[in-house]
Amino acid sequence: MSFNHNLKVGQVLTNPQVGELFKSTIYMGMRRSLETNTLVLVSDHTKLYEDRWEGNIFHYTGMGKKGDQSLSFHQNKTLAESDTNGVDVYLFEVLRPNEYIFMGQVLLAGEPYQEEQFDEDKNLRKVWVFPLKLADGKKPIKLPKKLIEAKEKEREKLARKLTYEELEARAKYASKKAVSRTVTSNNFERNPFVTEYAKRWANGICQLCERPAPFKNKKGEPHLHTHHIKWLANGGEDSIYNTVAICPNCHDRMHILDSESDVIQLKEKVKKHFRMQTISL
Repeated sequence: MSFNHNLKVGQVLTNPQVGELFKSTIYMGMRRSLETNTLVLVSDHTKLYEDRWEGNIFHYTGMGKKGDQSLSFHQNKTLAESDTNGVDVYLFEVLRPNEYIFMGQVLLAGEPYQEEQFDEDKNLRKVWVFPLKLADGKKPIKLPKKLIEAKEKEREKLARKLTYEELEARAKYASKKAVSRTVTSNNFERNPFVTEYAKRWANGICQLCERPAPFKNKKGEPHLHTHHIKWLANGGEDSIYNTVAICPNCHDRMHILDSESDVIQLKEKVKKHFRMQTISL
């Protein structure tokens, strides 16, 4: 009989809450509880581990921070034998610090296998990787796209702290299979008339840097991106009064820097244009 945890998939707990619920330690990635007969797996993506989703299979790195890992070592053995030992296994993912997302109960999806990863002393070693699938044939939940992006930013911060040599080694030995997972996002349907108007008005000239479009498309049209001065995600209007056409480089600049001076410049350009067109804002 499975442990009655009353958790919903996607529910977020703190680390102490996970420990209290499952009656386990809060200091390891693999947490065995004799009291609840469970093994809690924590995949903390804010650290430089190589756990990953490949379709509906989650590849989880085993226990042991230094040197080659052993399949008979502590909870590696528990997980390897979880098909027959009666221990329920549950997976949590951490995409932002101290936010433990409950992914559900998991089962072995195949035999554990070995690959090379780096230990905490930055030495290359062999680890055991456990392919896992969600119980009852379920598929991984769709997480918000912003949460995945937040995870990527955290990992980018960690990567920037590495020396060139450390970075080169990690990149060289990283899994070559693409990490994939389904996410949710809000998609805005943009008015095509507003988009076309902004491009016609720009007449091939970026409205921020005021340089010609970097190239023309196959139809011979200047390649510019439309951009909402106040982002739609922040409540901006999809209107000709909030939409400009800018080059790809300036578009990246707006979404990365979101500089107030750039915003003011674009707003002034819109105002000037419509004053000349005798269209009142």
